[in-house]
Amino acid sequence: MAKIALGSHREATQPDCIKALVVEFITTFLFVFVGVGSAMAADKLVGNALVGLFFVAVAHAFVVAVMISAGHISGGHLNPAVTLGLLFGGHITFFRSILYWIDQLLASSAACFLLSYLTGGLSTPVHTLASGVGYFQGIIWEIILTFSLLFTVYATIVDPKKGSIDGLGPLLTGFVVGANILAGGPFSGASMNPARSFGPALVSGDWTDHWVYWVGPLIGGGLAGFIYEQFFIVRSHVPIPYEEARF
Repeated sequence: MAKIALGSHREATQPDCIKALVVEFITTFLFVFVGVGSAMAADKLVGNALVGLFFVAVAHAFVVAVMISAGHISGGHLNPAVTLGLLFGGHITFFRSILYWIDQLLASSAACFLLSYLTGGLSTPVHTLASGVGYFQGIIWEIILTFSLLFTVYATIVDPKKGSIDGLGPLLTGFVVGANILAGGPFSGASMNPARSFGPALVSGDWTDHWVYWVGPLIGGGLAGFIYEQFFIVRSHVPIPYEEARF
């Protein structure tokens, strides 16, 4: 079982950490910009709810796949829940995780503020629970959807024994994000990502149900990281020193 490494504040001044934070900001910014932008475009241009849902799901699938690949320097987390799952698996230190979380929230906020300006002040869609979906149901939705996301990340990117799917991890992760949006979007909004929910809530000032999109994804991501690392990964090499641990 991997142990959580605490790390040190000295990491913040290390060139590799600074470079990783810059890349993580850029990739998270572009992910949120396209993801939220696609939702805004769907609201503006698409009259059919089913078509709009498909449009948003495809946009998220594409941008997640590309940004994970482009963010190889930082690991392309894009998501505090992904960072937490990797922390529980011993792939990133706790201190660097905090830096990543701050980075992701700042990037999401910047992307949403820019979208608001570029669209002439169009309403920024926020994640809220659908009518008839209670808090507990919404949390369960987000736990399951985020668990599937992190399980895919571990199976296709982190696990050293990826076999024939080696190199396809970012694309497959994008596919599962798109599929989850199609399945859960009409019910919980299928956030799977506290940062993706935070930016729109901050810009719009609408914090309705917002806490659900922290509790659900963080539980789901943490569980997936812990379970996969505990039961499925078989390592035949010495673990990466915790000072350098990240994927």
